[in-house]
Parts: sequence; C-alpha cells; structure tokens
Amino acid sequence: IADLGGNPLVMDSGSTQAGRGEPIADTARVLGRMTSAVVWRTYHQADLETMAEYSGVPVINALSDDFHPCQILADWLTIKEHKGDLAGLTVAYVGDGANNMGQSYALGAATAGMHLRIGAPEGFHPADAVVDDARAIAAETGGSITLTSDPRVAVADADVVITDTWVSMGQEDEKAKRVTLFGEYSVTSDLMTHAKADAIVMHCLPAYRGLEIEANVIDGPQSVVWDEAENRLHAQKAVLAWLLDR
Repeated sequence: IADLGGNPLVMDSGSTQAGRGEPIADTARVLGRMTSAVVWRTYHQADLETMAEYSGVPVINALSDDFHPCQILADWLTIKEHKGDLAGLTVAYVGDGANNMGQSYALGAATAGMHLRIGAPEGFHPADAVVDDARAIAAETGGSITLTSDPRVAVADADVVITDTWVSMGQEDEKAKRVTLFGEYSVTSDLMTHAKADAIVMHCLPAYRGLEIEANVIDGPQSVVWDEAENRLHAQKAVLAWLLDR
C-alpha cells in the first residue's frame, strides 16, 4: 500500500469494536467511510462477504478458512515467469486438499485452463460444491480437475508440483495426528522423480521442513518458492491498483 502511495492502517480484532462483539455490518459501514479499500485476513468466509456487502468499498480476501485467492494470483504469476502460458499446464497439488489452498487451486486452475490433479487422503479433497464449480469453469476454459488419493498419480508428468502446510491456522492441536495422516504426501526427492524433469516446486509458506516438503527440495534447483514469496507483493499491489482504478 505504501509502495503505491497509500496510507496503510493496520487493525486487528483487539484494536476494534469488532473484538468486543460489534456486528460485522456495523464495522463495515464505518470502515467504508474512512478507507478506500479493506484487506482482511480472517476465519469465516461469511464475515468477508458481509464486509463486502456493507462497506461500499473494495474488500479483498487476504485469507479465510475457505479461500486464499491472493496467493493464487501470486502463484500463477510465478508459473508464468518460469513456464510461460498457463493454459494446458499440468499442476499437481499434494497434501491437505480440503484447506483454503486446495479449494483455491481448484478454482484458480480451472479459470486459467490448467489441468489440476489434487492428491490427498480420502475425506481431504475440496468441498463438493467447490469441485463442481471448478469443473463447470474448466468446461469453458479447457482445463480439468482430477482428484486422487495417490500422490504419485497426482504428480506423474506434472509441470508444477505444489504443496502447503498440513497444519493450518487453528489446527495446531491436531499436528501429531495430521503428520501421521499426510505422511506419504510429503514432497520428497523421490516423489519429484514422477514429475517432469523440468517441473518446478512451489509452497506458499511458512513451511514445516521435513514434513510436507523435504529441505533439499525446497532449497533445490526446482524450487521457485522464493520467487513465489516475492510475487505476493507484486500481485497484491496489482489487485489494489486494479480495484481502486475502477
């Protein structure tokens, strides 16, 4: 925001009336009269939608329990830098497919005309409604969405291999259980032998090295994780500029 010449106002629940129970709609009405845009990282997707309904200014989902669209834009920018056109590429996402990243990759890949394979344990794929929406979009763009419980099937001949933490915000107490559940979905050097030789590896960070991704993979020659991290800055500036210009 500062880079674009704006004045960032950083707020959390402890510094607003929302922290003591003010309705989101009331907070939205006030913020909309004092700001040009709202960028919100929160838990409930419904709260973001309420903010968007009542604020009267652009509201950007910086992360919710259901979706993380800003990260997808940064990731697709990174893939374009390294692979060129997005349409037609095969992308593998392995790990927890039911989290906000898994669901966002489904919709994002479909929109870009990519072929997404999600490798996750049974019961940990994106919500049925999200998959249905993604497949409807893919039917128009030439992309596809494939769900599998075999990480090797997901990664086979992939152009891009993506993973994310197995322990998202609010799941810290489940870490031991999740490590056992997702163990075979770790992006290791062995798993990468199933992808194309020039495949790139991505992770939206922070990473648990040695769990969802091996240290020698995230630090290896196929990793573009640090480009991906930098591109969050550029992609999010683009989102703000695009919305405020309109």
